Amino acid sequence: MTSQYSVPTFRLHAIRPQYGPPVRTDAIQYVSAVAPDEAMDRVTVQHSVEMTLGHLRVLDAPPDASPETPPETPTDHTVDAPLTLEDLYRQHRMRLVRLAILLVDEAPTAEDVVQEAFTGLHRHWSGLRDEAAALGYLRTAVVNGSRSVLRRRKTARGYVPPHQANARSAESLAMLTTEHQAVVVALGQLPPRQREVLVLRYYGGMSEAEIAAATGVSRGTVKSSASRALDALQRILERS
Repeated sequence: MTSQYSVPTFRLHAIRPQYGPPVRTDAIQYVSAVAPDEAMDRVTVQHSVEMTLGHLRVLDAPPDASPETPPETPTDHTVDAPLTLEDLYRQHRMRLVRLAILLVDEAPTAEDVVQEAFTGLHRHWSGLRDEAAALGYLRTAVVNGSRSVLRRRKTARGYVPPHQANARSAESLAMLTTEHQAVVVALGQLPPRQREVLVLRYYGGMSEAEIAAATGVSRGTVKSSASRALDALQRILERS
């Protein structure tokens, strides 16, 4: 069930991180800046992942979102304007779809995963205490839905991810530099748990504790998975 999105116009010369002033993209050190005969270090790889997924966060932000307000931060709602499921859908759906795309590779499948997450949220709406709990439910549902997709996919012989995208996500990917796109491709080659941890951390902006809760593992497992993921990315990017 694919939806159509309006595609806003973005300026490419600078990006605004979640907090702080805009960062010029020409000031960012990318993986490709490493000389062919120079070893790529962990810090460079981590920085590249952080900047790539952080850039996608900016591009995927709702068009009317204030750059001064962290888009995933729950906001206060007065008695006259209580939080509704429609509010959550409007404010967070696009980023959840991107999150799912980064986990399952396909936009149509990601759309279905997120739709199922919101359907589940509707069923459990009365039992959730606040927006933070609702977002936690959605993130966990997207991770679990993506895992189910990958498990089913293992039974499909010769599966090749088509890397399709809907209008909005395709526009975001097209606006990435070659270096950023290489990082996205490399992320897709990681084992599922390693990919989950990096995507939730650097695209989802989640803490270790939040990632542990969303993925159902310990904080120690989150740390070790992130470490192995960065090592694996380093090897992948050095080969590319």
